[in-house]
This record gives sequence, C-alpha cells and structure tokens, in this order.
Amino acid sequence: MAKDQTVIFHSTVFGPIKSRRLGTSLGVNLSPDDGKVCSFDCIYCEAGYNAQGTGTTGLPMREKVTHDLEKKLHAMKEAGQTLDVITFSGNGEPTLNPDFPAIVEDTIALRDRFFPDAKVSVLSNSTRLDNPDVCAALRKVDNNILKLDSAIDSTMRLIDAPTSALFTTEKVIEQLKQFSGQAIIQTMMLRGEHDGRKVDNTTPEEINALIEAYKAISPKEVMLYSLDRSTPEEKLVKVEKPELEAIADKIRSAGIPVQVN
Repeated sequence: MAKDQTVIFHSTVFGPIKSRRLGTSLGVNLSPDDGKVCSFDCIYCEAGYNAQGTGTTGLPMREKVTHDLEKKLHAMKEAGQTLDVITFSGNGEPTLNPDFPAIVEDTIALRDRFFPDAKVSVLSNSTRLDNPDVCAALRKVDNNILKLDSAIDSTMRLIDAPTSALFTTEKVIEQLKQFSGQAIIQTMMLRGEHDGRKVDNTTPEEINALIEAYKAISPKEVMLYSLDRSTPEEKLVKVEKPELEAIADKIRSAGIPVQVN
C-alpha cells in the first residue's frame, strides 16, 4: 500500500543538516522545488513517488544554483559555522539536470573559496553513467556515491523501479567499473512487501550476487544502510544495525571495505 508522500525540499540550497552518513551537510537540490524529477521510482524514496508530478518551477539553472550556493556559503562563513560536506541530493536524480557538469565545477570553486576542507558529494542512482560529461563530473568530486541496491535484475526493478526498460543490473555494473577505486557504492537493505510481492534484498542469494558485483566494480567502499525516514510504501521493514553489520562482515570477508550507517 502506498501513502501520499510528496517532495520534501522546497529550495535549491537547503540545510545545513546533520547527515548520518556524511556529517554536517549543505544540500544542493538540482530538481524542481515543488515537484520530483527522477529516473528511478524507488519504493523507499523519502521524496515520494514520481506520480506526484514534476511541479511548475522546472530544473534550476546553473546561474541560480551558483548564486544561491554562494550566498549561503558566505552567510555560514560570516556566522562562524562549520561545514563537512556539500551534497547533491534533493527531489530526484541530480545528474538529470543538464547543467550538472558545470554546476559541479562552480561548486568545487565555491567550496575552495569558503570551506576548503569540506568535501563535495554526489548521491546518484547510477542511471546516467552512459553520459561521458556526467561521468567526468563525477570523477571530480570527493565522494562519488553511486547506487546499487541489488545485483539481481528482478529485485532491482521491484525496489528501484527504473523509468527506462533499458536500464539493467548487468549494464550498470559494467558502467560502474569505470570508477574503480574511486566510487562509493551505496546499497539500501530492506525487506517487506510492495504491490503484493515480497521484497527482500538481504537473502543469501542477494548478498552473494552483490559481493560478486562489488568485486567486479572494486569500489573505494560500500555504504550499507536501511530505512531511516518515512517511505511511500507502508509495508517496508527496516534492517536493524546488528543485521547490517553481519551482512557487512560477510562482504568484508571478500576484501571489500564496508561502512554501515
């Protein structure tokens, strides 16, 4: 059963917020501030389902993002605040914004000017890795965090619901290999039910398939996490930290660094 859950970020630059994964984080939303634009329709997305619509404001252009970010960073610096990371996330997939590569360049320059010790992070669902400009931009950031929720196609489609039938686990795993040693692979662990179908990517079959995928990708690390906020699908269950740690240990035994959040 789905519930009425809608976009949660109503500005282009938001925060800073305390991220359980990244520290004190200033968010950059490259999607509309009154709608959602995403190439996935994840059953666990805190911003809700794509059916809510794309809104009326459109994707923010480079000039607006840079202006808003500069204004916020200047204010934080003047107030003596600290900053760990600038994170591209928000109401959808940031790499869908056509100005994404240029905005990354601007963001790095502003970071260097105001908070040179802060990191720049991108949370991406990995659907735009067939675009060379997007990939070049992702290589420039400190934390290139790319999603892989399952290495089994049917499970990935159930959990992530990609909007393109051409997106497959086989294809994305191959594309992720280009970031060997540089990408952080983020995997949401969960179980429950969606549209009458069982959801569970914590089974031995799923974990073994993920381990083989991680070994092929050779990431800087794997980031395992589970549900922390409300989701549009009501019949999902959080995987608690002790179980996440047990899964992480199995992955670590294959020589892959894992962070549990």
